[in-house]
Amino acid sequence: MSRIPIFLFMVVLSLSACSGPQGPARKAEAVSAPEAEYAVGKALVKEVASSFSANGSFIAEETSDLAPAAGGRVAATPVDVGDFVKKGEVICRLEQREAELRLEQARAALEQSKFMLRQAESRVGHSGPGAFDPESVPEVSSSRAAYESALASARLAAADARRYENLVRSGDVSQSSFEKFRTQQETAEAAANSARRQYEGQLNAARQNFGAIEAARAALAAAESQVAQARKNLEDTSIRAPFDGYVTDRPTAVGQWLGTGNKVATLVRIARVKLRLEIPEQQAALVKTGMGVTARVAAYPQRDFAGRVSAVVPAVDSISRVFIAEARFDNPRAELRPGMFASARVNLPGTERAVFVPERAVFYDNTTDASHVYIVADGVARLRVVLRGDSDGDQVRVLSGLEGGETVILSNQTDLYDGAPVSTRP
Repeated sequence: MSRIPIFLFMVVLSLSACSGPQGPARKAEAVSAPEAEYAVGKALVKEVASSFSANGSFIAEETSDLAPAAGGRVAATPVDVGDFVKKGEVICRLEQREAELRLEQARAALEQSKFMLRQAESRVGHSGPGAFDPESVPEVSSSRAAYESALASARLAAADARRYENLVRSGDVSQSSFEKFRTQQETAEAAANSARRQYEGQLNAARQNFGAIEAARAALAAAESQVAQARKNLEDTSIRAPFDGYVTDRPTAVGQWLGTGNKVATLVRIARVKLRLEIPEQQAALVKTGMGVTARVAAYPQRDFAGRVSAVVPAVDSISRVFIAEARFDNPRAELRPGMFASARVNLPGTERAVFVPERAVFYDNTTDASHVYIVADGVARLRVVLRGDSDGDQVRVLSGLEGGETVILSNQTDLYDGAPVSTRP
């Protein structure tokens, strides 16, 4: 039992012998080490445009779930998820053979309708869109001339008969002479009536023939409509991009049967994006359309993206006590993506006091995913976590973590640690 205490005593004794001389030596070395010299600057307070912070997520300016206008089997899917497509580019193509046959059939019917119209027009000698005059039809004009001639002969015969009737009464001619002229009158009137009936018949026939032209024109218009519909049905077998954008979903494959309600792909337009901001209830009355907004995302922590308020939802959510405002951002290089979370500032009228430091004072730490500065306090470096804001020339705004007038280190921050002794130079 006495072996264990003796062993422990020897271990402690040996450790004391090893560490004893080194502790004071290290302390003396640390005290005697010269302090490094660092360039410093001051945190300045400036008057800047007033603003407040808000958070939100980006959404696409437009999102479209594409679906076929008519059912069919998928023949080709030339694009995939992530592809950028231009307006009019084919996203999916259905089998086309049936639509092509229907178009050929409609075109044949159209040619037949054109032939029938030409025939109808030739029967009355009329073509084109002008008003129809049945009197211009040769058969009608000829029968009318015959009727007018017969009518003139009947009138002349009637005049002769009346003249001879008076002569009979005066005893200048015999009754038989008068009867002869009365018979001529009756014959002429009968001929005139016959010519009138023939003229009216030709006139009615011309009008009926023109009715056939109108029917043929209507049939032609219907045939043209059928061709247009068949052509559209053929075009509808190619589902095309309605705008420039990115394909974010494409749940279709070659050989799959699609109905009119089946989604072919999802397309988003992000040349401009919208930031849906959650605005605290306290700022509800301050936000107006047209106000400037700056936003920052994790993918580009050192960049400020500029946009403007485009819409304000007037209602406040009864649970979260926030309301929604939308800001539009130009996004020509597609750096901002739908779903990205953003920290934003909404610029307000008026000014406020803000802290600025030289750009060199702020450095970003990937490990902590935060911006930092070193300040000098009582001859040592102190690490501060700061929230970086907008840049103004070679100065950067510090939204939190720093007070005006504090001294910040501008050089060799990678050599420092919190509590490191420093000497400074301007």
